[in-house]
Amino acid sequence: MNQLKGKVALITGGTKGIGYGIAQALLAQGMRVAITGRTQESATTAAESLGRLGEEVLALRSDVTTYSSQEEAVSTVIDQWGQLDVLIANAGVGHFASITDLSIDQWNETIDTNLTGVFYSVKASLAPIKKSKGYIITIASLAGTNFFAKGTAYNASKFGLTGFTQALMLDLRDDDVKVSTIMPGSVSSHFGGRSPEDGKDWRIQPEDIGQITVDLLKMHPRTLPSKVEVRPSKTASK
Repeated sequence: MNQLKGKVALITGGTKGIGYGIAQALLAQGMRVAITGRTQESATTAAESLGRLGEEVLALRSDVTTYSSQEEAVSTVIDQWGQLDVLIANAGVGHFASITDLSIDQWNETIDTNLTGVFYSVKASLAPIKKSKGYIITIASLAGTNFFAKGTAYNASKFGLTGFTQALMLDLRDDDVKVSTIMPGSVSSHFGGRSPEDGKDWRIQPEDIGQITVDLLKMHPRTLPSKVEVRPSKTASK
């Protein structure tokens, strides 16, 4: 995996934020990248801004909460490029409210997207990833080991995702498939209704997560950083 040129990656939720930053980083390494979005319009718009649509970038409408949708996305990538080397399971949502105010729908959407959705993406990708002896990277969060008030749904999904990914790593390492989870702290993105243009430059930038992803993929094959915690160097007040 040290030579990334020509490799193929599928990034769920790749139309903005962390997913988009990772797509930019992988394309800069000469990889071909498929990005998924909730609508075809959002996926196409992002893909057109990334590179040559159809040649090095593929735009897919896909819903991670539906297994058949993930199967279709993987099948499209294989039909287009004949292989799948890297899965970046990035799609996620955040609902933050006390247990008193958190709705049933908010709980279900958070778990279905952040945890079950990753399971679906991984399960659908497994055969081609095993064939290519590839790499699976999930995007978790520091909220996957650190609980906080109003985080019942989000903490549950990310604690679960952290555990899922570490167990997945043990399941697949003897198949020569590498598995890591990246656990960012505050990232400058649209996540949770925030605006990345609000001047809070203290936060991690999406391209920083892109660089970490490239570093993981280029790591010597004898070594596997299975869990990577990353946080801003300073707090907002510094």
